[in-house]
Amino acid sequence: MDKEQFRRLAAYGVEEHCEQSQVLYSSGDSTYDLIVLQTATVDVVRDVPGVEPERLMYRRGPGEFLGELNLLTGQHVYVTARVVEAGKVVRITPAKLRRVLAEQSDLADILLTAFQERREILREAAGSSLEIISRPDAGETLRLRSYVTRLLLPHSWFDATSASGIALMESAGIGPEDLPVALIDGQVLRGVTPGMIGEALGLAWQADGADPDLVVVGAGPAGLAAAVYGASEGLSTVLLDGTGLGGQAATSARIENYLGFPEGISGENLTRLAMVQALKFGVRISTPCEVVGIDLSDEQKPTVLLEDGTRIATRAVIAATGARYRRPGIDRWSQFEEAGCIRYAATELDVRGYEGTPVAVVGGANSAGQAALFLAARSCSVELIVRADDLEAKMSAYLAEQIRVNPAIRVRTGSAIAELAGEETLASVVVVDREGQPVRLDCRGLFCFIGAEPASSWLDAVAKDKAGFVLTTGLLPAAGLPFQTSAERVFAVGDLRAGSTKRVATAVGEWAGAVSSVHTVLAAGHP
Repeated sequence: MDKEQFRRLAAYGVEEHCEQSQVLYSSGDSTYDLIVLQTATVDVVRDVPGVEPERLMYRRGPGEFLGELNLLTGQHVYVTARVVEAGKVVRITPAKLRRVLAEQSDLADILLTAFQERREILREAAGSSLEIISRPDAGETLRLRSYVTRLLLPHSWFDATSASGIALMESAGIGPEDLPVALIDGQVLRGVTPGMIGEALGLAWQADGADPDLVVVGAGPAGLAAAVYGASEGLSTVLLDGTGLGGQAATSARIENYLGFPEGISGENLTRLAMVQALKFGVRISTPCEVVGIDLSDEQKPTVLLEDGTRIATRAVIAATGARYRRPGIDRWSQFEEAGCIRYAATELDVRGYEGTPVAVVGGANSAGQAALFLAARSCSVELIVRADDLEAKMSAYLAEQIRVNPAIRVRTGSAIAELAGEETLASVVVVDREGQPVRLDCRGLFCFIGAEPASSWLDAVAKDKAGFVLTTGLLPAAGLPFQTSAERVFAVGDLRAGSTKRVATAVGEWAGAVSSVHTVLAAGHP
């Protein structure tokens, strides 16, 4: 940041003098200001009294600034900022910081880059800010690690069967029956879930006294894009999701046909970039935050209902809850799923531990093809089990061709899994071909991509088709605005919508039409 940029940034805040040893903000604080250093020098330390010794993260001096990603996310503060050389600073409140990001594009780029880099520093040296102890092969371990990874939460994970994990459990008075466990600044959360972590870190929904203009429910590609566009167009926007960011797209190992990424991009990385973009425009993200219903008794104020009884009144709702993974009715499926042997994604986290082993991928669409290629690149021998007789029935031609020429992948079309075998973990599967002939295959991990069902049960007040997909303009008797449901101020985008194309690019593209429709409705209805 040059002197002229520094001057422009400082103009958004209030100057004050700080004495040596003065604390500007502390670990555990719920909020803090962006601190611009004019003449003072400050140490940023990791400091949890009684839990760990103080550690220096970095030092900043005149001409620099303090702050990281939680200035935008609302997460609790992870570090303490202490003055080591007295001098002047400028405090910029979170509200004024939003103005900087909106009005000063060059400053926004500098700030967001620095925030992300500092978050990475914290993630690499997380210490006791968030420690997760769990068994490596447990299903809940993957859910927890996926949640904290997608949200870029600084954390350390400990294998409960390792020496370091056992030592940490003993020091915290934790037994095997308590797993999984999270330690947050010395606080012990037993039987922890993503929701408990989100609550402890300040990520749960918190009303601020003003009803938002727009509530987007579901943080997959369609929901993230709608939230970004709505906020960038001046709507106060809230984004709610029951599990974490990214939806099914976040489970894709590699998306190769998405515009702007010629070398491809993982769904997880695309999700992270979208999250930072949403935060830049002021979207309030709450996850996990389970939506269970919608109250349409007031036509001008649809109200979103949360699982804990909270009601969020708004001027418009965009539903983007997508679909949930289908599970075949096979004996012992839930047992191996809980053991962590069955996965519904093929990200780095999902594949870890299966390198060089025999695995099976079930499904015939793009997500299954991407997973098979990703696993093959990790030295796995892959059985791709496809119910259809033709690999290209639902898969893009470029993927099908890559799979056919890959020696590590064996394609079994016209086939289905009939049996799972193993003691505590999966050892083999039985596949039945189109002639009804069974064959037993060695298999340590099963990656399932057999489609999904619409997550639409919370939308009980709008019209849906027989399968539960939400009906929008074109499928409803009366004409309406693009993506409008049978309720005037409720819109649906992405996989949730009847007749949608199940592609990331299509889901993202629908946000523009949906948000334009929101603007039209709000302009006509005013309140």
